[in-house]
Amino acid sequence: MNLQSNDFELFGISMQFAQDRAQLDARWKELQREAHPDKFAAQGAAAQRVAMQWSVRINEAYQRLKDPLKRASYLCELHGAPINAENNTAMPSDFLMQQMEWREALEDAKSIDDLEKIALETNLSGRKQLLKIEQALDKNKNFPMAAQQVRSLMFIERFASEVDARIDQLGQ
Repeated sequence: MNLQSNDFELFGISMQFAQDRAQLDARWKELQREAHPDKFAAQGAAAQRVAMQWSVRINEAYQRLKDPLKRASYLCELHGAPINAENNTAMPSDFLMQQMEWREALEDAKSIDDLEKIALETNLSGRKQLLKIEQALDKNKNFPMAAQQVRSLMFIERFASEVDARIDQLGQ
């Protein structure tokens, strides 16, 4: 293992968006067993510290790889298309219109049913966005387009969290 390896190399998987979650989970457990500090107890404190560093590195990679949004962002960055969500807020006009409609619907929502309808719509939109990201990354290798799609998905997920918070608020 090499600390300089990217997450995909570290896990020995294809550098692509589409991943088998069960395979990823199994590989994470395997890597953790190999690098567990207790396994190096007989080799002294220095070996245990190195093993601890590996364990942390493996966990960080796993957190990025298992989450589709983080994995997509990471792939974009590896291919020179950083997300820069804080600085790059440009979105297509149809997406901006959708955002405005969702915001108005959220403001107008009076019941849990209203909110659940919005939640269902945003969930569906998020799944469609993931498919667009997969297409841009794995099929078209269009990393700047994928980065734009990732920024859109970030908004959708943030908005979905707001809807969930409102549902929780009304449910109390």
